[in-house]
Amino acid sequence: MLIVFGSINVDLVARVPRLPRPGETLVGSRFEMAPGGKGANQALAAARAGAVVRLFACVGRDAMAPIALRNLREAGVDLSGVREVDAPTGVALIHVDDAGENCITVVASANAETRAAQIPDGSLDAGTTLVMQLEVAVEEVTALAERARGRDARVVLNAAPAQALPANLLNAVDVLVVNEAEARVLAGGHEDLRAGCLRLAARGRTVIVTCGARGAIYAWRGELREQPAPRIDAVDTVGAGDAFTAAVATALDRGEDIPQAVREGAAAGSLACLHEGAQDAAPVRAEIARLAATLA
Repeated sequence: MLIVFGSINVDLVARVPRLPRPGETLVGSRFEMAPGGKGANQALAAARAGAVVRLFACVGRDAMAPIALRNLREAGVDLSGVREVDAPTGVALIHVDDAGENCITVVASANAETRAAQIPDGSLDAGTTLVMQLEVAVEEVTALAERARGRDARVVLNAAPAQALPANLLNAVDVLVVNEAEARVLAGGHEDLRAGCLRLAARGRTVIVTCGARGAIYAWRGELREQPAPRIDAVDTVGAGDAFTAAVATALDRGEDIPQAVREGAAAGSLACLHEGAQDAAPVRAEIARLAATLA
């Protein structure tokens, strides 16, 4: 069983020729409103990758909630752990440029009401893979990580958006997934990326750093390894990180080792860049397996 604890948003996406500079107004070419949020994105991507998924999160009692939950329901994600609260459903304001790069502003709203107590102890055991991000309160993420670790669940943390983490949270994480910017924040901002990756991999923790088109580096069992990414022509990178994390967690939940999980993550992240949107771009298990089999 794969449990996701995290955010649910509606993404408000503007397509622009390039990302705006401070104080600048650009004319966009298209607007879209779509389900999003890192928790929801990863829950959906994990379901498409073949996992049995239960999501614990919060939405508002508003017109945005059905939009936010639509794809999750269609994918068969268990939403019995999603709570309705009085705050509005969370939103993300996203600019995507013609090169497929993006910048994002997230407004938490209902996500700020998400609590670790929503997940019963009975759902956390040695057969559980718990996936979390940082779009809900870090105190709740920390409390849940410590409780899950104490009950022998596997704890996967995608430490995004970037922020410093309390030591007790890091100490409860089995697999840490970050991009290059997030890795530098956690490593203090001054270390070489590879050295920082190894330092973060203390206490037997696996650390995976995604590096965009270059693939990923990861520290596992005291050794630093590289995972090249397949060459693609990216259309939209918005959902790549979530697809990567979900595929890694799904592979681990299925019993694969870290190198195979990272291969599947690299495949899923690359496939997600071939289509627009975060959730709509999430690949299915067969696509991930075919591409992962071509990677060294």
